[in-house]
Amino acid sequence: MSVSFEKYHGLGNDYLVLDPTNWTGDLDSARIERICHRNYGLGSDGILFGPLASEKADFRLQIFNPDGSEAEKSGNGLRIFARYLHDTGRVSGEVFTVETLGGVVECTVTDPRSSITVEMGQVSFDAARIPVKGLEGEVIQQEAEWQGRSFKYSAATIGNPHCVVLLDSVSEELARQVGPLIEKDPRFPHRTNVQFLKVLDRNRIQIEIWERGAGYTLASGSSSSAAGAVARRLGLVDEAIEVHMPGGVIELNIDDAFNVRMTGPVTRVGHFDLDPEAL
Repeated sequence: MSVSFEKYHGLGNDYLVLDPTNWTGDLDSARIERICHRNYGLGSDGILFGPLASEKADFRLQIFNPDGSEAEKSGNGLRIFARYLHDTGRVSGEVFTVETLGGVVECTVTDPRSSITVEMGQVSFDAARIPVKGLEGEVIQQEAEWQGRSFKYSAATIGNPHCVVLLDSVSEELARQVGPLIEKDPRFPHRTNVQFLKVLDRNRIQIEIWERGAGYTLASGSSSSAAGAVARRLGLVDEAIEVHMPGGVIELNIDDAFNVRMTGPVTRVGHFDLDPEAL
């Protein structure tokens, strides 16, 4: 019997939503890798497994990367999951909560296509919480060398780890070359998401993203949140900012305590049935 998925993307960052009622057996890493593979499966940047029962929130969600690892949080993934809940009649315009491995978040679907808001939580720059080995206190503008080049980086967590590299210019080529080295650097024991950040003005930043467990990514909500919070911590941007990525623009509001509210669009791609033979 085939397995049904719904596919959506948030600014080109695409996920497959798998309702637990449509799946029997283990959702192990080998199956996840095959399903997400763009040649041998349906192809995606990950799987959203839910809704699941929760004692802490209205819904619980598991987020899997295409390499089979489980992600603590995903901003685009949460917006897509919110759109899916709206499309299936589980929510309408009210505020609802979703439990993730990285904590409980609040979501609101104002418009299912163009305006889905997620309260991403509070960003921390503390080395012990991220975590970052060999450092104490806030990890802000530390020096490191990758690929024979000196960089300054800041680290942050919004339920998942991030390394933000501030530069005068950013590119896909740089993200693809240096991103994998930073992701697996021993100073990040849980690996890390990587953002190459350029500040455009007080209300706009630009990032290129190397996502932990997924690779080069056109857009990311948690990466936007982390990069925006670092820019605000450095005093380079104001409370309301736009994050420009290859896939499009996400709007953020970051208060003085570094709580992040993210708003952006979600596009439905379609319904897919995966034949068991593909697994």
